[in-house]
Amino acid sequence: MRNTLKLSGLEVFSAYPGSNFINIGERTNVTGSRKFLNLIKNERYDEALSIARDQVEGGAQIIDVCMDEGLIDGVKAMTTFLRLVASEPDIARVPIVIDSSNWEVIEAGLKNIQGKGIVNSISLKEGEEEFIKKAKIIKRYGAAIIVMAFDEEGQADNLEKRKIISRRSYDILVYQLGFNPSDIIFDLNIFPVGTGMKEHRKNALDFFEGTQWVKENLPGCFVSGGVSNVSFSFRGNNKVRESINAAFLFHAITYGLDMGIVNPTQLAIYQEIEPELLRRIEDVLFDKDEDATERLIEYAETVVQQKEEKEHKIDEWRTWTVEKRLEFALIKGIAEYIEKDVEEARLQANKPLDVIEGPLMDGMNTVGELFGAGKMFLPQVVKTARVMKKAVAYLQPYIEAEKNGDSQSNGRILMATVKGDVHDIGKNIVGVVLACNNYEIIDLGVMVPKEKIIETAIKENVDLIGLSGLITPSLDEMISVVEEMERRKLSIPIMIGGATTSKIHTALKIAPKYSHTVIHVLDASKSVTVASSLLSSQSEDFKQKIFEEYTYLREGYINRSAEKEYLTLEQARSNKFNINWCQYIPYKPNELGIQVIESIKLEELKDYIDWQPFFRTWQLTGKYPDIFSDKTIGKEATSLYNDALKMIEKVIHEKLLQPKAVLGLFKANSNTQDDIEIYSNENIKINTFRTLRQQTKKSDGSPNLALSDFILPINEEKTHDYIGCFVVTIFGAEALAKQYEAINDDYSSIMIKAVSDRFVEAFAEYLHLKVRKEIWGYAPDEALDNKLLFKEKYQGIRPAPGYPACPDHLEKLTIWELLDVNNTIGVQLTESLAMFPASSISGYYFANPQSKYFGLGKITQGQVEDYAKRKEIKLEDAQYWLQPNLA
Repeated sequence: MRNTLKLSGLEVFSAYPGSNFINIGERTNVTGSRKFLNLIKNERYDEALSIARDQVEGGAQIIDVCMDEGLIDGVKAMTTFLRLVASEPDIARVPIVIDSSNWEVIEAGLKNIQGKGIVNSISLKEGEEEFIKKAKIIKRYGAAIIVMAFDEEGQADNLEKRKIISRRSYDILVYQLGFNPSDIIFDLNIFPVGTGMKEHRKNALDFFEGTQWVKENLPGCFVSGGVSNVSFSFRGNNKVRESINAAFLFHAITYGLDMGIVNPTQLAIYQEIEPELLRRIEDVLFDKDEDATERLIEYAETVVQQKEEKEHKIDEWRTWTVEKRLEFALIKGIAEYIEKDVEEARLQANKPLDVIEGPLMDGMNTVGELFGAGKMFLPQVVKTARVMKKAVAYLQPYIEAEKNGDSQSNGRILMATVKGDVHDIGKNIVGVVLACNNYEIIDLGVMVPKEKIIETAIKENVDLIGLSGLITPSLDEMISVVEEMERRKLSIPIMIGGATTSKIHTALKIAPKYSHTVIHVLDASKSVTVASSLLSSQSEDFKQKIFEEYTYLREGYINRSAEKEYLTLEQARSNKFNINWCQYIPYKPNELGIQVIESIKLEELKDYIDWQPFFRTWQLTGKYPDIFSDKTIGKEATSLYNDALKMIEKVIHEKLLQPKAVLGLFKANSNTQDDIEIYSNENIKINTFRTLRQQTKKSDGSPNLALSDFILPINEEKTHDYIGCFVVTIFGAEALAKQYEAINDDYSSIMIKAVSDRFVEAFAEYLHLKVRKEIWGYAPDEALDNKLLFKEKYQGIRPAPGYPACPDHLEKLTIWELLDVNNTIGVQLTESLAMFPASSISGYYFANPQSKYFGLGKITQGQVEDYAKRKEIKLEDAQYWLQPNLA
């Protein structure tokens, strides 16, 4: 993938612009941890290593190592510590930031780290000659580099200076020294807000806009920063300071902040910041007016008084016992008082762990029972998880201080979206539901290679593995995972889930590759039953039942398939769909060529949202809008819908999501090999779409279709038909979701992804409408309401690569080449051809009124071989992509 920052310890770590926010652990920095400083001073390196280990186990993706202290020999300490780290695989697996203002210490670090790390930092403060000298050394060692916004005149403390220094540094590194832009990370200096000084009013806004400028003008680069600096003026007032940090981080990520040092314990939950406080904070961050700081200071002074007054206005449930209050808060998803109640419970308990294993787990068990009985619904359970996470986060420091053992869970489950796939809404929902039923979840995220899945499973001694995927290549990657587990003689049960997965595919293709249990899990509501059955004392009976069921399914499918007859490709082509081309008049587009659309506003797309899939995402079944009057789920559906509308209002008002699209309309003709040839305006062939043909023998004599059947064939008159292709996307959801995850708000994290998916589908619908009526213009008088639009009652179709009509994802590469998608709108393809951002759609436009959406069905090996020749690729590559459709 282009513009990818690749780092490594013992394991490869990759990030790309717009991917999840990267949290850098700083407890191995002597300036960031007094405990670590004392251990290094006293050369107690074994104990210092435990701090590094705790950071990695706590989720730090990168650790920052700094030995800059007057009484420490920095070179010796850096060398000794990094060599010890290298002998600890559980620490050395993550990349390391070598952090020092002493160049000798940096060089010592570069000589002793494993893999590819980051140097923090160099700058232009000593002039270009020294900057170039150090950059060359860093490049020779193969490290990435943090560049401070600092030059000979001092720190960049305004927007213009940030731009000048960043551009100057970039030009030297990229054009003079040949640095990969993705190995450059800019630290644009986060300064305090709310100081009362006029020259500091734009500190936050300049950082935001500087970050955005870097992402737009210095492509491929990353931006980092130390977030807690922004609230320094309010030290001592934790509530206000934590709220400032959370609000700043929320907006900084939206503007493009990729990574930084963030202490989760010093972050409020953005969604739970009091509206008035949040308004005043954001007035300061965005420098709304000259009195903004004064208003925030005024409000900050009243925070304690407001808290006292609020505590007098309590609901009846606040008078109950603390155990009952905790249970009620979990069931209702109320986080407002959770820390106060948890502290009360902690003081009554023998040890902090008792609060988790006692009242909190009692409450979670009640939630699990209600969910299992259909008396609670998925959105409520996700809100419950948010409250539970906040409670556990509060207790964690006390538990760590006592070190009296670990909480007993129902089991440890590793979950991952497999390599090449970026979709994770379903996986995240399943994880939340399982966590609410007292399972410990280890979530490796998306794009996870099989080696990492297996090594983590072994290291963490997990009881189950959950594999998720949305695109069809994920099915093959799952097979690859279980084959490797079989080779390594593992016996961990595996749960399979995701949109493209099915029970029959699991039984037919995945389960036979593994000597132990593989089971397909339809949705989150089934995951708890499956997990508990696999881990119960009667698990062997359950596993045997699954084995017998899947064997029966597999044998029955094979027998049914054997009964089907298939035509040869030549026979199928001779039975193609015939159109009387003599009477056919192609619809010439009003505008041929490529168009990039970036000015569309979310407000224009809102009315094109199809809400039915939204409720399906949250596993609320029912037709929209009838679902609101459903006696069972109507109340929860209404609440969920209202939350979605609030999120939509927020992203529209604050411009948090950015829709972009590129489309092209081209001259085209089909040939006798099921190809669609694409021509420029000057009638020069510029590319080819390859299509596949149905091969099942039709008992009713109906034709064997291919999409190329609906495009005018090549003819002597050189008359052309027309075809279109497009990519639509929504940028911003991943960063927002990560931001919510950082503050333990799974509900909002899932919600923003669900909303983003609805917007991109709405965008595809809106754009197709514009194509039909205006841009291509073959149906200018069309007048369909949304109900008919969503039922695809319009003329023409928009099939998508990877779906039944054209299942080969490789055709995306043709679309990307034709439309120059990477450069026009920046949507990237993973190695398995998933689109990033995940809220993206690509496809074709066909105008022929005789075209219709059809499932390809099964094809034979002969067609796969033919396809490989036509596409000029290796046979094994064609087999890989078309395997799900192979008879």
